[in-house]
Amino acid sequence: MTTTVPPSVGAAADTPATPPGLSDRVRAERRLGWMLAGPAFAVMLLVTAYPIVQAVYDSLFSYRLTDPGNSSFVGLENYWVVLTDALWWQSFGVTALITVITVAVELVLGFALALVMLKALKGLRPILRAAILLPYAIITVVSAFAWQFAFDLTSGFVNSWFAWVPGISADTDWFGGFGSSLLVICLAEIWKTTPFISLLLLAGLAQVPDVLQEAAQVDGATWWQRMWKVTIPNMKAAIMVALLFRTLDAFRVFDSVFIMTAGANGTETVSFLAYRQTIARLEIGLGSAVSVLLFLSVVLIAFGFIKGFKVDLSQARGEK
Repeated sequence: MTTTVPPSVGAAADTPATPPGLSDRVRAERRLGWMLAGPAFAVMLLVTAYPIVQAVYDSLFSYRLTDPGNSSFVGLENYWVVLTDALWWQSFGVTALITVITVAVELVLGFALALVMLKALKGLRPILRAAILLPYAIITVVSAFAWQFAFDLTSGFVNSWFAWVPGISADTDWFGGFGSSLLVICLAEIWKTTPFISLLLLAGLAQVPDVLQEAAQVDGATWWQRMWKVTIPNMKAAIMVALLFRTLDAFRVFDSVFIMTAGANGTETVSFLAYRQTIARLEIGLGSAVSVLLFLSVVLIAFGFIKGFKVDLSQARGEK
């Protein structure tokens, strides 16, 4: 017995599959997105483009504000001076350490808070979310002053409250060494910005289909299995956005360091190094070079996150 294949089926089998083009709905959404975000994007570009271009221009000159008449073009010499100085690499290492510690802890705590807000009773959700977001609403400088006051050796209350903890006594000087100073800075950053992470992760949790959770539960999956196999893979885009935004913000940390330690005990970050070169020493050329290197570091971090996560945001939105 022979089987006859219809011509249309055979032709379709011989023709290689071509990726479909963008649908009219997707094109319309993109046009609408550019129409809504275009004006704000143009304003932000105008506001940020000039400082960046000016910083790149100033970094090519040996320029000290107290002696503007002796300005001279030196090319990339300022970058060579910065990159061959041990102080730059020390500041870069401290910045990277603060970023890794704070972002890792904030991701775990933020995810836990997002789960609590998702499972809370409907009547309590607005109150709970407002309470959790309160630290993020406080100005960073005010938050830094509050944490400095709390851990101060003379006026602080942390030593008296936690004297029962091993290693803490009435004369513990939190800002007297590198490790303890860095700990307070990280705690202040974690307390301040964990609500931001939790809010972004809550949006990702809300997009996980309930039918997938129910199907996994019917198949006998435990809570941890559903979390790792269903929840987290389906909110990968939200996790990438939260990590990207918070990492870029943490890498530019300045306020907490400036208020609490002023860069003492080896806690100087890259942003504080740029401030000290530009404002304190009035070395516009060197300070601009540090600022440009900081900007390039942030760009490379963003590029690495986007390439590393390999998240298709259009697919995450449900586009075909």
